[in-house]
Amino acid sequence: MQKKEQPSEKRLVIIDGNHLIHRAFYAIQAKLTTGSGEPTNAVYGFASILFNILEAERPDYLVVTFDERAPTFRHEAHAGYKATRVKAPDELYVQIPRIREMVKSWGVPMAFCAGYEADDMMGTLATKAAEEGITSIIVTGDMDVLQLINPHVQVAFPHKGYREPIFYDRDKVFAKHGVYPEQIVDYKALMGDSSDNIKGVQGIGPKGAAELLGRYGTLDGIYGHLPDITPRMREKLEKGKEDAYFARELAQIVTDAPCELDLAKSALGAFDFKGLERFLERMEMKSLLSRLKKLTPAEKSVSEDQMSLF
Repeated sequence: MQKKEQPSEKRLVIIDGNHLIHRAFYAIQAKLTTGSGEPTNAVYGFASILFNILEAERPDYLVVTFDERAPTFRHEAHAGYKATRVKAPDELYVQIPRIREMVKSWGVPMAFCAGYEADDMMGTLATKAAEEGITSIIVTGDMDVLQLINPHVQVAFPHKGYREPIFYDRDKVFAKHGVYPEQIVDYKALMGDSSDNIKGVQGIGPKGAAELLGRYGTLDGIYGHLPDITPRMREKLEKGKEDAYFARELAQIVTDAPCELDLAKSALGAFDFKGLERFLERMEMKSLLSRLKKLTPAEKSVSEDQMSLF
């Protein structure tokens, strides 16, 4: 497992629930069902990865974020936002309510809000945690979230079921993309994002965007130095200026969304282990039941206040 920075005394793990659902679904191709025929491969995979995260990170607090179906402020600003994404199979969608039920049965707080995306929930929760002196580990596969990295926030990309997660800090982001976390938004503004159907500056790719930001620092810095840029590149930037600034607006993660971080409810000792056990029994997931027993504190009531998981 890749070594990560030493965290502060208290740690919050923030799960990108939508990403974990998709990862779990595609990671388990076997046809898993209950006796009644209900598909459960995504449910099983989600729980398994979640257990792996808890075993690896041993956090003090845990929150799971989700997207809502309602259009977000980004959809309202850009009718084509994410319109080119391929719809996931129905077999995945039918399992999402079960996954939410599982998280709820355990008593783990779920953060979601109409008009905002899970990214905005993650950004807001991490910001609130930092104000409390708590380090956040955001578990996601979304490059956009790299913009949130700072001394109080790390990002972990799941790999091999989170048995070999890839941790990103400031230097790791630069090593991979040639820009720093605080430049990710402007980086996307220049390149655009085909996965979100966001148009940037036509003709500028990752290398060109990184070089420009390395030289001028920010999008504003680039446009403030157009006379110093070669004619060919300057022409691209002039033609794409409106698209670049619009893309930057869409790419910026909100860090003050209307959601609260309730540390008492997010503490692992407050979770309902018996509730999760009953859920797993209904879903006929015997192997996960045995893993849950290893995570559950021995000889202690699950209702005890602020009980430590480990």
